[in-house]
This record gives sequence, C-alpha cells and structure tokens, in this order.
Amino acid sequence: MMIKVKIPATSANMGAGFDCLGIALGLYNYVYAEETDGGLNIEIRDESANYLPTDERNLVYRSMQEVFDRVGYRTAGLHLILENNVPVTRGLGSSSAGIVGGLLAANELCEAGLSADELLDMAARIEGHPDNVAPAILGGITINASSRRKIRHVKAEVPKDLKFAAFVPDFPLPTKKSREILPKSVSLHDAAFNTGRCALLLTSIMTGHYENIRIGVEDRLHQRFRKRLIPHIDDLFRQAYRSGALGVYLSGAGPTVVAIIKAGDKSFEPRMRGYLRRYMNNWRLHILNADNVGAAACKIQMEVN
Repeated sequence: MMIKVKIPATSANMGAGFDCLGIALGLYNYVYAEETDGGLNIEIRDESANYLPTDERNLVYRSMQEVFDRVGYRTAGLHLILENNVPVTRGLGSSSAGIVGGLLAANELCEAGLSADELLDMAARIEGHPDNVAPAILGGITINASSRRKIRHVKAEVPKDLKFAAFVPDFPLPTKKSREILPKSVSLHDAAFNTGRCALLLTSIMTGHYENIRIGVEDRLHQRFRKRLIPHIDDLFRQAYRSGALGVYLSGAGPTVVAIIKAGDKSFEPRMRGYLRRYMNNWRLHILNADNVGAAACKIQMEVN
C-alpha cells in the first residue's frame, strides 16, 4: 500500500502580518511513501534532485521519523517518491511543504491518528515558526500565535473571487540571510503601524472591502530591509499596481513577490507577462487560486511509475 500526500505552497506574512499570517496557494508538492523490506530509497522526480539530499538528511524523511519516534513505530525500510513543484528557497514554503508532507505521510502510513493540531505543533517545532506550516496543513488564510509551546490559530477561507499572482525569480534567497538583515528592534510607531494594517487586511479580505487591501499589505517591519537583497523589486511592485493589483507584497522571506488580484481581471496577466519579457526575463509568473483545503493524505493501490 502506498500513501500519497498533496501539499500546497504557502505565502507567509502577506505584507503587514510579519511572522503571524500565512496563506495556502494552489501550487503543489507530492509525497508518495510505502514501506519496504529494508533500506531507504528516495526518488526526487524534478530538478530539485540536483541539490536536495536523497539519504537520511532529506527533510521529508526526517519529518516522518519524528512521527515514528513519537508513537514508537519502526519500519524495516521506506521508499519515497517526491514531486516538488514548489520552488526551493524562493519564499513559497518549500521547507514547510517537505515537513508537512513527511508528517502526514508517516501519520497515515503507521495509522498514528495524530490530529491536525498535534501535527501543526510538531511541524512548527521542526520549522521554527508556524506561519507557513499552518496554512500548509489547514488551508486558507491562517492567523497564528505561539502560546506555552502550543500554536494557537484561526483559519479563514479565502473568497473565490480573489487570485494570487506569484512572481518567482531564478535566484534563491535563503531565509537565514533574509532574516539576518532585519533590525533587532523596531519603534512603537512602526509596530502600531503594522498592527493596524494587519487587522485591516484580514477584515477587508473577509468582508469584501478589497479597496483596502493596498493599505492593508503595507509594512514597516521587514519588507523595506529585505528589498535590498532583490534587484528591481520596487519596479515590479509599481508595475503590478499599474496593471491593476489590489495589493502587492514580498512572500515570506522572499524573493518571490505576490500580487492579490480579482479573479475576473483579464488584463493583469498579459500586461505583467509582457513586462517580465521586456525588463525582468529571469522572473516567472504563476496565476494561482487560494487553497482552502490544505494538505491531504490518502492510500492508493497502484504503484507510481
């Protein structure tokens, strides 16, 4: 019996919601897992095979072991097949997808019966923060806070009349480097600025007051510092707004940029693709729906070829 897990990409922060907001997007990684008679065999069926480990260092495998260790389960061997469509070190939650994929695959494989909340607490401990792993598990927009070593969270479904344009460059930006550039402290004024914007963003999305999104994604805690690491990013922001974006923000630690657009906007995509071809040809555009379901695991009968 083989386990199949589907895990969405995620976009953290959404501008003002630094380290507390995240959203699941319709771009997916897949993990296939089955027990074998012995050994570890990991196949990666995409270009990330050129640099991701296929031994015990692999993040999916290590996350599976966390579940096995917790419930006292032992396997003779494992065969894993990984299909990674979420770009690595681009700010779309690739590491969270690996963690969540491993946890859900192991939970299903050994029938551990761990709840979504238990898996979320484990994922946040492995990742170090909940803002990507929460929407990866739960779907939708999640608001997250750590309290007494537990993750408190609320999920809200994303309205279907919104889409998300992810601008992904061909260069990585490691989270560690992007976080090191941030200041150690901020002013009370800037903290209050972000608190108000974050509340405005969430309320406006949920109530359909989309005219407020542009203000709601404004940020003074992280984006202006991280932008220094991403060439021409301000030009991309300006052009996205000129092309009709409701809001534009740096996805997670970057370098991916996400624009929130109306689902019925027919001009945004061709205008931005033309702009990228002319001025930023090393960037790629993905028009994505939000994912309101989150990661899902199931058993499949057929072998994956």
